[in-house]
Amino acid sequence: APDTPVIDQAYSKLSNSITVEWRAVPGATNYMLTAQDGDSFIETIVKNSPGTVMGLKPATLYRITIRSINSGGKSQPSPFRKVKTVLAAPILSVHSPSCDSIAVSWKAVHMAAGFSVSLMRSDGLGRMLKENTTNTSLIFTNLDPGTLYTIKAYAWNANGMPGDDFTYNQRTSPNAPVDVKVAFNSGALRAVVSWMPAEGALTYSVTVSSGLLKLRCNTSSASCIVPSLQCGSEYYISVTAYNDAGPSKPTDAVSLKTIPCAPVNISIEEDEPGHLLVSWSSVSFGHYYVVFVKSDDGLEVHCNTSYTQCHFQSDCGFTYFISVFAYNKAGQSPLGDIFNYTTAPCCPSDFRAVFMSSDTVRVTWAPVRGADLYETRAAGGSAVVLCKDTAAACTLSALQCNTPYNITVYSVSEARGSNTSCAPQHVATAPCSPEIKNISKESLSVISVQWQSNSEEATYVVTARGDAGLWHCTSTGNSCTLMDLPCGSAFSVSAVARSPAGQSLPSYSVPLETAPCCPDDLILTQVTQSVTNISWSVGLGAQTYVTALESPKGQAKCHTLQNYCLLGCITCGTNYTVSLRAISETGLTSSCTYQGYSSSACCPSGVKLYRLGNNGIRVFWRASDETINYNADLRGSKGNFSCTPSSGLSHCDITEIPCGDVYTVVVAPVTDKRPKLMFCPKKIYSVTCSGSSVGMVIYRGKSNAKHI
Repeated sequence: APDTPVIDQAYSKLSNSITVEWRAVPGATNYMLTAQDGDSFIETIVKNSPGTVMGLKPATLYRITIRSINSGGKSQPSPFRKVKTVLAAPILSVHSPSCDSIAVSWKAVHMAAGFSVSLMRSDGLGRMLKENTTNTSLIFTNLDPGTLYTIKAYAWNANGMPGDDFTYNQRTSPNAPVDVKVAFNSGALRAVVSWMPAEGALTYSVTVSSGLLKLRCNTSSASCIVPSLQCGSEYYISVTAYNDAGPSKPTDAVSLKTIPCAPVNISIEEDEPGHLLVSWSSVSFGHYYVVFVKSDDGLEVHCNTSYTQCHFQSDCGFTYFISVFAYNKAGQSPLGDIFNYTTAPCCPSDFRAVFMSSDTVRVTWAPVRGADLYETRAAGGSAVVLCKDTAAACTLSALQCNTPYNITVYSVSEARGSNTSCAPQHVATAPCSPEIKNISKESLSVISVQWQSNSEEATYVVTARGDAGLWHCTSTGNSCTLMDLPCGSAFSVSAVARSPAGQSLPSYSVPLETAPCCPDDLILTQVTQSVTNISWSVGLGAQTYVTALESPKGQAKCHTLQNYCLLGCITCGTNYTVSLRAISETGLTSSCTYQGYSSSACCPSGVKLYRLGNNGIRVFWRASDETINYNADLRGSKGNFSCTPSSGLSHCDITEIPCGDVYTVVVAPVTDKRPKLMFCPKKIYSVTCSGSSVGMVIYRGKSNAKHI
């Protein structure tokens, strides 16, 4: 085993260890240090000097020995040394009660007679502060706010031996931020709070309080946004800086008055037509108010006032959108409810009433703003006629004739109802239809019409309407006379009443027929000596005709549908009166008179031919009247010949008539105005040539002949 080592010195620098120094022992590979405290001991193996025994109790007296060790074993313990471990370090409890102070406290240390505490800025700036005390706490003041300090403390015993030291880094709490500013965003109802950064502050807390309401905003920057503020409120804003030492004092509160809330209890009244009164309740922090009124055509007006009402001019038929804002230094209140107010629709203009008939009037007007519906009311007599329509026109029917009406057109809107201030229009209906009571004929072309009058102001017009045209008569009474009506015409007679209010419906028509017209032309043609043909032009309106020829010697009469008639039993050479009656289908008769008629003279009798010398022929007859002149005609193939005797003679001669021919001989009376009579008897004679004499054969007819 190696030799026993000798302790040169043993000492304690830390409260839990003792360090031992010795001279090296030849052959020793290790050393065993032993610290004994009563019955307990602690051993430690070390390689060489110095060696330290750890895990000891502070302020405790130990017996220290050392042994050398090699492969052969352990040496004997060295002579012991008594060494007392130093005092334990005080365990500090440090905080910064204010921005310029640090408070240090600790628990009592066993065997400590006093304590030494030093403080210095961790960045090395400034001077170190040191305090010796027998107390277990002390406060360093007048420090820099928000600054990191290093604090070292140790205890010493009665001999002044210092023990372990304890080092602690502590930052002073920050100073309160300065230059606090508040920027209020009225639109978003939030505030931006800013300040100058405080030395050593790590975070900041902004407190916004209003009554019992508290809002906080934490940030590490030098500004903070406080959202969701309430309108119409006053907030007190303070800022506190924080670091690991704690908070600073809060800044002095900054007052923030937010924008006023939107006014409430808004009422809109039309105190009189054309004037709107807008009123509202006052709001907190509202210095003045602005009312905006925008009409539905885009026009906007506004009113500034410090009171709680405003007056505006309004027009009928408009919808106004009304909003009220309150203002103060912070800005404009939020948008509140937008109210709309629709004024009563305008009264219709350009009123026109046109009568479609005597009991129906069509009322039109110009469309007006704001009207969804129109109600037309006609009040007159004992009845009221109503008409409702969305169009700007209405037809009022079943009105009483000859009645004044007050017609009012009310414009109606769904929002405001009816405009009852519209003025009525006065309209009178046309007179009632007259009733024709009687039609009488005063003469052939003059008709008197009578009716029942129903209006003193009316003028009555009677109209006779037919294919022949229109005839009128006018009267303010109850009768008038139609003049110069044409014959043979059918008419429909009606009457209307006219007044300034209009014209009535026509009365029921009454048929009227005038007597047929007399024919304009009447022609008499003698067909035979005893038969006369009468023809005439058509008489308008006539269906049948009765013609008659009358003379003292007798009468000839004919009733026919035609416009001609053959009358027999006519006496030749007689003067007749001519009459004609035109009769209508309904039996109306017109008696027509014409110029008298004279029948032709009677044809002669006993016509004979006698031969004269030199190829001449004498025609002989017996005259019915010596005053009548006659004419003889001979017609043959070799020529036509005629002769007329002197007045009063009953024969005439024809010289140089060719023989050997057959002649037709007619002797008829001669008249100045009438054509030659063609109905006198014809006789046929044959004139023969026989030597110096001529033979004649008289033919009594085509089958009988007599030769002379």
